[in-house]
Amino acid sequence: MRIVVAGGGIGGLTAALCLHRAGHEVEIVERSREFGEVGAGVQVSPNAARVLDHLGLGERLDQVGIAPENIHIRRWEDDRLLLDNPMADAAEERYGFRSYNLYRPDLIGLLAEATSDIPVRFGSKVVSAAADGSCVLDDGTTLHPDLLVGADGVHSAVRESVFGPETTRFSGYVAYRALVPAESVTDLPSVVTIRVGPDRHIVTYFVGEGRRFLNIVGIVPETTWEVESWTEPGELADLQAQFADWAPSVAEILGKVTKPVFRWALHDREELAAWTTPRVALLGDASHPMLPFMGQGACQAIEDGLVLANHLDQSPDLATALASDEAVRKPRTTRIQDSSWGNRVTYHLPDGPDQEARDELYSGVTPEQGLSILDWVYGHDARSD
Repeated sequence: MRIVVAGGGIGGLTAALCLHRAGHEVEIVERSREFGEVGAGVQVSPNAARVLDHLGLGERLDQVGIAPENIHIRRWEDDRLLLDNPMADAAEERYGFRSYNLYRPDLIGLLAEATSDIPVRFGSKVVSAAADGSCVLDDGTTLHPDLLVGADGVHSAVRESVFGPETTRFSGYVAYRALVPAESVTDLPSVVTIRVGPDRHIVTYFVGEGRRFLNIVGIVPETTWEVESWTEPGELADLQAQFADWAPSVAEILGKVTKPVFRWALHDREELAAWTTPRVALLGDASHPMLPFMGQGACQAIEDGLVLANHLDQSPDLATALASDEAVRKPRTTRIQDSSWGNRVTYHLPDGPDQEARDELYSGVTPEQGLSILDWVYGHDARSD
C-alpha cells in the first residue's frame, strides 16, 4: 500500500520504519526542516526497548541511552529515601530488557538513521484530512494514499479533521524542563530520583551518551493555561522559587541549571470514541495523549507503530486491520492514561495522614514488589499484539 505518515516524531518514525520494512510504500510529512526535538529527557522502559530491539536498534539504544541503576522516591523536606526500586540488571532479568533514559534528540536521531531511505516532505504539514485517507498539505497539495497515519501530535490536524474537535483536559499543573551539564554534577549516581511534596514534585535523571546532561522536570501547580507546547519559555528564577523551601540538595541542583528553561502545560484527553476509519489511523499523542507521570508517552507511541504494522500484515483487508488495531491498543493506552492521571494526586499529597500512609507504603515495598507492580506495563510484548 501507499501510506502517508503525518508527523516525524518518535511515534511517526517508528510507524514509518515498521510499515516500510513490511513492504509498504511510505512517505513522511514533517513540518520541521529537519528531524529534531528540543533537548529534553525521554524514558524508554523495557516494553519499548523490546520493540526497538526487534527493529534492530537495540545496540544503538544501549550506546546512546543511560540505564538507571535504581528509581528513588524521596521526601521533599529532608530528602529522606522513601523507596529504592532496582532497575538496570533487575529489569533485564525480569523483562529481558533494561529501561533507558535518553536525550530526546538522540532517540529521534536513532530513528531517523533507521528510516533514512524513506522519503520525507520536510517543511510541510497536513492541515486537513478526510475519512478516505486523503489529506491536504499547507502548500495546497492533496495526497491520496491508501492509508493515512496521523502521528501529528497533541494538536493533530488529522484527528480534528476526521474525528472532530476534542477538548483537552488541563491537569492543573505545568512542567518546567531544564538541563544541567554533567560536569557540574559528577558526584550524582545514575538513578531516576523523584522528589515528592505538597502539590508538586521534581524528577532528575541523566541523559545523553556518556551522561551528557542531568535532565530536570519540575511539576508545579498552575490555575489556568491555554497553550499546549513543549517550547514555551520559562524563567529559571521561577523554577528555583517553586522549590525554594525544599531540601538543600534541590536548590544545589537547580543552581547549576544552564538556560534555556522551558515550561509547558500538562494536558491529556478523555478516551476518544474512535481513532480509526477504514483508511485513517491515529497513533501516539494524536490518539491518546497522557500525562508524563508514568514515563509512557513515547513508549506507547513506539508500541503503536509496531502493532499497526502487525495488524496490516495479518488482517485480510485494511478496514479489518485498522479496527483490530484500535480494539487491541485502546484498552492498554487508556489504562495507562488513567494511571498517569492518578499519579498527579499520589505524588502531590499534602503533609498529613494520607501522605504518611503513602510514605509508609513506599517504604514497605521490597525490590521484587517494586518491579512487579509495573509488570503489566513493562512486561508487555507488543511484538505479539
